[in-house]
Amino acid sequence: MGDRAAVTPNLDRLASQSVVFTRAFTTAGVCAPSRAALITGVHQTTLGAHNMRTASYGENMGEGAPYRAVPPPEVKAFPELLRAAGYFTVNDFKTDYQFGEVFTVWDENEKGADWNSRKEDQPFFAMLNFEVTHEGRIWAPDTDPALHPIVPRRLALNAEIDAAKDFPPTDPAALRIPPYWPDTPVVRANLARFYDNIRLLDRQVGELLTRLEAEGRFEDSIIIFTTDHGDGLPRHKRTIFDSGTHVPLLVRFPDGFGAGTNRGDLVSLIDLAPTILDWAGGTIPEYIQGRRLFDDPAPDAIFMAGDRFDEVPQRFRGAREERWHYIRYFSDEPVIPSLSYQNVNPIMREMRRLHTEGDLSPLQASYLADVAPREFLFDTEADPDEVRNVADSPGFAAIKHRLSARLENWIEESGDMGRIPERDLVARIWPRGQQPQTAIVEACLNSDGNVLLTSATIGASIGYGGVDGEALLYVRPIDATSPFKAKAVRYGYKPSRIEDFDPAMLPIC
Repeated sequence: MGDRAAVTPNLDRLASQSVVFTRAFTTAGVCAPSRAALITGVHQTTLGAHNMRTASYGENMGEGAPYRAVPPPEVKAFPELLRAAGYFTVNDFKTDYQFGEVFTVWDENEKGADWNSRKEDQPFFAMLNFEVTHEGRIWAPDTDPALHPIVPRRLALNAEIDAAKDFPPTDPAALRIPPYWPDTPVVRANLARFYDNIRLLDRQVGELLTRLEAEGRFEDSIIIFTTDHGDGLPRHKRTIFDSGTHVPLLVRFPDGFGAGTNRGDLVSLIDLAPTILDWAGGTIPEYIQGRRLFDDPAPDAIFMAGDRFDEVPQRFRGAREERWHYIRYFSDEPVIPSLSYQNVNPIMREMRRLHTEGDLSPLQASYLADVAPREFLFDTEADPDEVRNVADSPGFAAIKHRLSARLENWIEESGDMGRIPERDLVARIWPRGQQPQTAIVEACLNSDGNVLLTSATIGASIGYGGVDGEALLYVRPIDATSPFKAKAVRYGYKPSRIEDFDPAMLPIC
């Protein structure tokens, strides 16, 4: 989007056919909390899915053990709601929603899954995930394996990525280095590698678009392109500066509606769930916090959050208006704390080396200082890099007060669970540290002779049929004449055991 160094012909073509949202933001600057919000239409802080990751709690820490978030019982992933409305839902392949691999969300969920096994003429929703630009995919081949246990596995995958790059590499000298990074050969080389991966991503998107065209999908499908947080680089990922949350959002309609137009209204990715449900003719649940992108008025502000990242506890919150961006820190950590996975990145290692030697600029050194400022305020029009913090400037006091009040109201109204220490949160949702198990499915025949399935666990979803009871989503009483299997699951709980049922032997409800 205006970056002359980026080679993205396929995305450029898609953008020319799409409505392009220029102020789209994620709710977190890291994948799992952001994906929890995206898939439900509810902020991760409301769900209790805000810590990155729930499954790594206790890893390299003095407390804790892995757990799964337990959203309020009424909350469902929007693809499950699409299934209930008759859609075939398919995911390839990343989920990472913090509340476990819930079998009722997707009809198919595996690498290479697609829409072609659905029933004839059944509408479908597909989520296709590209990981070639992921943080770990830009580690150089000579990365020291001793830096992190995952390095050898990442480098093996990265070798496959590098082998596919049959184009001239990005010229490091052609890149713009933002002032929050030191301008050194190491930084330029790693950023150039990232641009190469973006070019490869564009090729993969192009291959998908070619397939969709060949299958006739351009004539009957809405296509959305976005990502679950900002760039996987230091001072981007794991922050809620714009560099960590500002993302592309392209929406292509088969009838050409809005093709090539830009919209600057504020968008949060929690808006995707109600928008897609509305397109599918489904009911939008009252708990959803997002809006319909093309039918509801844009908000004056949107909100984002950061909490524990792997082994580093943090807490900060942000309010973003069209021009002004306010961030408040609630914890005594640096803006960029020392985190083992992030420390593998060459830019991060370069910044820490130069910081030790006293060769970072005051701005760059401030990100590694002992404690982050309690407040940031940025004028994103005059300062798009967000490097001039005016929070303590008297001339901006009224703006800061307005945004601070907005943030406090959102924290209260949204039920921000980040206010609860994580150990207490886990004790609340997993009593005695044990994952609850969903109650078994029970069955009876209603007055129409159809099978009614229930689980005593409030908020449980039920699957039935197949060898494991997962084949079909239970939505309404079923007309069953043959034996079948069923099981239930509440998000964050263990699934129930599989139950076998013979309709001829069921009691009357």
